Amino acid sequence: MSELLPLGEWVDRGVKFVIDNDGGTMERLGSVVGDFTEAIELGLQALPVPVVAAAFVLTALWRLGWRFALFCIVCCWVIFETGFWPQAMVTIALISSATFISLLVGLPLGIWVAASRRVSAVVRPTLDFMQTMPAFVYLIPAAMLFGLGRVPGVLATVIFAMPPVVRLTSLGIRQVNKEQVEAGITFGCTPLQVLFKVQIPGALPSIMAGINQTIMMALSMVIIASMVGAGGLGNDVLSSIQRLDIGLGFESGLAVVLLAIMLDRITETFGSGQPRLSWRAKLGLAERGTGSIKE
Repeated sequence: MSELLPLGEWVDRGVKFVIDNDGGTMERLGSVVGDFTEAIELGLQALPVPVVAAAFVLTALWRLGWRFALFCIVCCWVIFETGFWPQAMVTIALISSATFISLLVGLPLGIWVAASRRVSAVVRPTLDFMQTMPAFVYLIPAAMLFGLGRVPGVLATVIFAMPPVVRLTSLGIRQVNKEQVEAGITFGCTPLQVLFKVQIPGALPSIMAGINQTIMMALSMVIIASMVGAGGLGNDVLSSIQRLDIGLGFESGLAVVLLAIMLDRITETFGSGQPRLSWRAKLGLAERGTGSIKE
């Protein structure tokens, strides 16, 4: 550690100062996050496997058609038959909790960044720091502040996964046609009405792309978060590394990949602006007078 610029020592002292003087704030925050995540986890685990699988399949059929719905059936069957279904539900609970918190903070922050250059000048370098700092580093202060378990894993995931939704929300709002904004103001819209009726609808594809990327980054981070006891599929991946078990590593890694593909492809459609097909088209049936339908 450098004597001229002891950054590490300053950070270490800062974390210890928070631990000694937080007045129970971290404990209360951890309790809220832990209870919220546990509620999602218990809810998913209480649902029968066919119900959760059907939710994936029907959503895939609605958004992408019968081919991807069939792929989702195969994915769910593989995850179940390899014995990783319970861990996959824990992983989805961790992702859901981290994504919800990321959106709760990231969406308003993105709107604020788009509205203020001063805020943007502060937030953008912070986002660069959050995205480029190695993911493992976040686990150290999170574990010191909240102990081991799902709470530090979720909060470290929030820090790692939030930047895309902030950036793309800000970008989408900035790219909304200025003439539309001016027209809204001309017709007497208040700033809030302009935001919710003009800017956000115009920026929705970009916002949904940010949400999609946040979900994907949350999935990658919750696997790493198994190192602090977050649970889920990451535990099996970590166990395979510790035991040098190639078979376990391949099976658990495949479960992560299949889960990522389903989540990515389904959430991606909500921001793509692609036209919705009829149910007959999604089932691969021809509409009257149109011949065969090619997806």
